[in-house]
Amino acid sequence: MAAPVEVVAEPALTLQLLAWILAGSLCGTCSGLVPGLHANNFALLLAGIAPSVPGPPLFIGCAMLAAGVVHTFLNAVPAMALGVPDAEMAVTALPGHRLVLEGRGYEAIRLSALGSLLAVLAAVPLAVPVTRVITAVYPTIQAQLSLVLAMIVTALVASEPTWRRRLGGLLSFGLATGLGALTLDLSPAAPLEAGGTLAPLFAGLFGAPVLIDAVRGSGLPSQDGSGITMSRRLVGLTALAGTLAGAAVGYLPGITAAIAAVAVLVVVPDGATDRGYIVATSGVDTANTIFALFALVAIGQPRTGVLVAVDSLGVPLELPILLAAVVLAGLAGFALVLVVGDAYLEFVGRLPYWQLSVAVLALLLVLSYLFTGVVGIAIFLAAATVGMVPVRLGARRVHLMGVLIGPLLLGL
Repeated sequence: MAAPVEVVAEPALTLQLLAWILAGSLCGTCSGLVPGLHANNFALLLAGIAPSVPGPPLFIGCAMLAAGVVHTFLNAVPAMALGVPDAEMAVTALPGHRLVLEGRGYEAIRLSALGSLLAVLAAVPLAVPVTRVITAVYPTIQAQLSLVLAMIVTALVASEPTWRRRLGGLLSFGLATGLGALTLDLSPAAPLEAGGTLAPLFAGLFGAPVLIDAVRGSGLPSQDGSGITMSRRLVGLTALAGTLAGAAVGYLPGITAAIAAVAVLVVVPDGATDRGYIVATSGVDTANTIFALFALVAIGQPRTGVLVAVDSLGVPLELPILLAAVVLAGLAGFALVLVVGDAYLEFVGRLPYWQLSVAVLALLLVLSYLFTGVVGIAIFLAAATVGMVPVRLGARRVHLMGVLIGPLLLGL
């Protein structure tokens, strides 16, 4: 006969853990709202600060995970309000920004929050069976990865409605591939030891073109109701697609949430349009954290910047406690993005948009310098030039994801 399971509750420790999770959630809120701050740069900042923070390593790890999860909720807000995404939100940025320009910003924020929350709720029960499946098929997937990526790129280019746009998409992909091949492996000296060329690359490719055009625009329109116009079934299907794509990110080396988000665009159900893309790609970003946590426990390989930071700190891999921190942070992120996101949109809507656009462009230049030095400014300017190509040729900006997919496809 099996021995009974004894549940021990320690209120003082529980309250302490909750305080750490809350502190991490607040940090993730602040970082997520900074336009162009990439999650990996934020993770490296956390890794640099964490050793000097007094407290149990497990609780510090929970705070870092909470910060990373809440960042994936809140980073949608500047992507939609300003059009400045980090790498994971790049694909979502344009559909979300379009909805904001249509006066449906409140709905866009709720769709993103819902996609992330559903991804958390789906990823927890799916994590164990998905771990077993991916572990079994991993060698086959890895061997055919280039073919899979080539098929995704071909499908995206072919989905453009005219030959002019297809050529524009192909040119954009080629230029972005060349830019990625030249810059991704650089490690330039910079004022902050949280470097990485992803920050200036994505700020230039996806943020700068929107801000440059916004200087001549009339600003954000007034935002209307917050009701969601997608059916529940479609929301559920697209969130599930994002969750499963997040699983691939968590286990496969070289596949980032940004690349998986591109794949989601190919498989989301017909009729999903901009709203479905927001739900699915938000789900990719958040589900990635949970699956990557299981990958760290199962195979000892951290797949995200936050988990690299957690691993470097030597955090005990107490999966139930770490998973509880992720789920609680997901619930906090859902509530925070609704409250803070609406206020953010209202605040941005009251500002002179051309002045705001110039100020954000200046901020992106400063961040590029802080994370990658003078080289980062050059990368930002080059990326901004490439980022204007699909805009001027009428192609979708998703082809600029060649900056990550192209080098991986070519084995660079």
